[in-house]
Amino acid sequence: MTSQLFGPTTAWRKSSRSGSGGPGGGNCVEVAFGPGITAVRDSKSPHDGTLTLPSHTWTTFLTALRTGHYDHQDR
Repeated sequence: MTSQLFGPTTAWRKSSRSGSGGPGGGNCVEVAFGPGITAVRDSKSPHDGTLTLPSHTWTTFLTALRTGHYDHQDR
């Protein structure tokens, strides 16, 4: 099912912050959206697999990132 939804004509989006300069440059994922699902893949190895999850799970993950839930804290 995933391969049919996310085929060669799928519009994959890559972050505008994923430049090749600076630390971690080139480490990027691409995201595509389908009916009720979101797919994520490695931009350097797009044929190595796709993580597919419900769209609400992706939205929850992004909200957690934006609110600092995953920020490192010195203990």
